[in-house]
Amino acid sequence: MSQVLPGDAPLVHDLIGIGFGPSNVAMAIALSEHNARVGRQEAVTAHFFEQQPKFGWHRGMLIDDATMQVSYLKDLVSLRNPASEYSFLCYLQSKGRLIDFVNAKNLFPLRVEFHDYFEWAAAKVDDMVSYGHEVIAVEPVVRDGVVEYLDVTARSGSEVVVHRARNLVISTGLRPVMPEGVDRTDRVWHNSELLKKVDGLEGTNPSRFVVVGAGQSAAENVAYLHRRFPEAEVCAVFSRYGYSPADDSSFANRIFDPAAVDEYFTAPDDIKQKLMDYHGNTNYSVVDIDLIDDLYRQAYQERVLGTERLRFINVSRVTGVEETQDNVRATVKSLITGEETTLDADVVVYATGYSQADPVGLLGEVGDRCHRDDQGRIRVERDYRVATHPELRCGIYLQGGTEHTHGITSSLLSNTAIRVGEILQSIIDRDLKAAPATAQPLADGIGTAR
Repeated sequence: MSQVLPGDAPLVHDLIGIGFGPSNVAMAIALSEHNARVGRQEAVTAHFFEQQPKFGWHRGMLIDDATMQVSYLKDLVSLRNPASEYSFLCYLQSKGRLIDFVNAKNLFPLRVEFHDYFEWAAAKVDDMVSYGHEVIAVEPVVRDGVVEYLDVTARSGSEVVVHRARNLVISTGLRPVMPEGVDRTDRVWHNSELLKKVDGLEGTNPSRFVVVGAGQSAAENVAYLHRRFPEAEVCAVFSRYGYSPADDSSFANRIFDPAAVDEYFTAPDDIKQKLMDYHGNTNYSVVDIDLIDDLYRQAYQERVLGTERLRFINVSRVTGVEETQDNVRATVKSLITGEETTLDADVVVYATGYSQADPVGLLGEVGDRCHRDDQGRIRVERDYRVATHPELRCGIYLQGGTEHTHGITSSLLSNTAIRVGEILQSIIDRDLKAAPATAQPLADGIGTAR
């Protein structure tokens, strides 16, 4: 329900961020650096809400030997501010590993290490975030028919807090996707929960895993389970003939350049689709060639030795899973012959990707003031601001859910540092810090009055 502006109002933030994954951590860092430059009077005040109890990014896939698929230079800050104290190199220096990392001659850190970098960076700006707080409502605050502010309600246990904002930055991440009709259980997993679920198998002796999917995560799951359970058979099921390699060549990687966002945004819709079709193999349903080769070599070696534990069931799909008393039965159908076979397994792992939640799903009636295109997608301006009705003066910015307007980097790390700088500059340029007709108490970055 719309709220008319009361006399006794909450503190006002220039920006409230929903979610505190890597994108909004980068946003908080950009704010911190800006505020340090301009001083308190011109500072942009902000607060973030994160429903997790602490920072975490794909924890279920922090396999010990998995590496990033993006250069360490595409960290939270370096492409925006190469001199930043929040860079991956500064992190390495603080950990005493900078020289060792240089000697390793590797652009792609371990995923575990990059996650630790994210945690290190998030800790430096944790005065701007409330962990363990789930945003449950966003309501418009109206004066003279105009939405001046947005009230953000967050819940932590039995506690409910309300913060008021001139701008929102929504970065709620991706949601695991399971095939229609398939639910996650103790024996049917999504790869996003792999490590946690595997720990639950401690003390058991699984004999077979089935992994469904043909992308990087699927291949990593196959390799990890094969290594972790040396007595178990691991069956990879996918509809392709084999894993397809990711195109990480120099020219193809230009699709991740900041300039490519400008070009994609202004391109006609048919060209946008062609670009996605041309370059989807840089990111979607593809696997690092080194991992492909390792898996093939392992499978061939086992065949030579007569110890086959690694099976690839290609041009096929899993049409159903049924749990029995002792295991889970997967029905696998050949796409060529139509023949069906069953695999009795201890676990079926679906590495079937993620989807972007509706970015305005939290906005309630505020979402009714957001414009959509003829396909029902949210209209987003070049500065990542949602196009809204004129009476909504607040800015609503998206980090994610903008692939249809901004291209393939929408939910990737590649352009994060640049994107948060553009969002911050947009907020400043729109001059939403101008004092309203009835002055409201302002909040600093940690929610105290000034």
